[in-house]
Amino acid sequence: MPVNLDPDLLSILVCPKCRSEFRVDDEASELVCTNPTCALAYPVRDDIPVLLIDEARETKDAEASEN
Repeated sequence: MPVNLDPDLLSILVCPKCRSEFRVDDEASELVCTNPTCALAYPVRDDIPVLLIDEARETKDAEASEN
């Protein structure tokens, strides 16, 4: 399900862990941190981003195994 967030909201949201910008992953309904050393993916549920570090998913291991 595609992420349906206001572009203005998306432009001010940052990763709570490292303060980097997000990229949208529509396929996974997540906001993914653009900082490669952080790279946490935060879920978007009912068009509401859940920006809690405890709710985030690590993507670094997943990307390494794909290559």
